[in-house]
Amino acid sequence: MTKLFVRHAVSDYKAWRKAYDAFGPVQKANGVKAESVYQAADNPNDVTVTHDFASVADAQAFIKNPELKKAMAGAGVVGAPTMWITNKA
Repeated sequence: MTKLFVRHAVSDYKAWRKAYDAFGPVQKANGVKAESVYQAADNPNDVTVTHDFASVADAQAFIKNPELKKAMAGAGVVGAPTMWITNKA
């Protein structure tokens, strides 16, 4: 199993979460098998998201999807996200 981690700041968590949830069908259509959302304990606008994929190639394709960049901008993501891909050991 491949897991994509995405960490970014958002301007307003509630607004971001609404947009994130609305993006769910696009996630599923682009290979996301499962997802989770976490907030930093000391800052609710510091968000880390995980997405599970069948392969590294699927995760890389998702990162490059222009719909993802558009959705992130519209959801209030501040600055560039930090993204990394892992495989279960």
